Amino acid sequence: MSHKQILIVQTAFIGDVILATGLIEKIHQFYPEAAIDFALRKGNESLLKNHPKLREVHIWDKKGGKYKNLFRLTGKIRKQRYDLVVNIQRFANSGMLTAFSGAKVKIGFDKNPFSWAFTHKIAHRIEEGVHETERNNDLIKALTDDQVERPRLYPSQEDFEKVKPYTDTPYICMAPASVWFTKQYPKEKWTDLIKALPFEGMIYLLGAPGDKELCDEIIDKSGAEHVQNLCGAISLLQSAALMKTAVINYVNDSAPMHLASSVNARTCAIYCSTVPEFGFGPLSDFAQVVEVGEKLDCRPCGLHGYKACPKGHFKCGYDIDTQQLISVFERANKG
Repeated sequence: MSHKQILIVQTAFIGDVILATGLIEKIHQFYPEAAIDFALRKGNESLLKNHPKLREVHIWDKKGGKYKNLFRLTGKIRKQRYDLVVNIQRFANSGMLTAFSGAKVKIGFDKNPFSWAFTHKIAHRIEEGVHETERNNDLIKALTDDQVERPRLYPSQEDFEKVKPYTDTPYICMAPASVWFTKQYPKEKWTDLIKALPFEGMIYLLGAPGDKELCDEIIDKSGAEHVQNLCGAISLLQSAALMKTAVINYVNDSAPMHLASSVNARTCAIYCSTVPEFGFGPLSDFAQVVEVGEKLDCRPCGLHGYKACPKGHFKCGYDIDTQQLISVFERANKG
């Protein structure tokens, strides 16, 4: 069957959208003449700005009339008359969008409540060691092959120009914040790391505007003069552009880790309450995971983390030794 118009649906969080970009690469490789579109939630569209392999990005505004906007988007998608819709999500909203898309071929995971309306239902594998990009690739394996393509974002020339002034000397990027407290390496430990790192170049702290206060506090407590807070000062794609040539990028198990993967940037991923075995680990050529050395009965405590440590001690964060993080820097600096 010819697939001239293809839609990929991923309306979850920033990291999920980044991981889904591997499918754009893969589909374009096998169907170079096809027009590929992408549907995501409002707020994430800047990730795919100027993407050379996409025709259009459909945006679902979940605020101010969530379902009204979903029905409106479904109507727009029906008019497009897609040959193929690939739904990466397992939730009802994206399932409904796919079910009523009017596409000839509708592929999604069997766990989606609307999977009864899909033409192809694919088993969703939660197995240790299976990465999310492999699960995503299962959806299109029959149309392509087994080979998994890594996620890729495309910062523009302007994005690289914007961050160029920060790249004159060797530098390190750190992204201290996370939406989930138990995924976030403790702020005191970030301060310890900055103080202990045997590095004389610049250190840039990255994050959203809402992370600025946290990063100001980390800088203040560290007393270091070679640290700059860039939270809210540069966009997601500009952050990816800056991470690309950093000596090392220190990140939590959160969106900045996937930003680093998308540009194959050197990554030190710090895992507190979650574990890489869930399938969301870093994917760069140089990517190392740091986690607590002691086996904790309470870890992992959940798939996404919590607003506070359920046990009250947060040992999975506090008991990571700063030297573990410095060792990754030393390995990256040699390379």
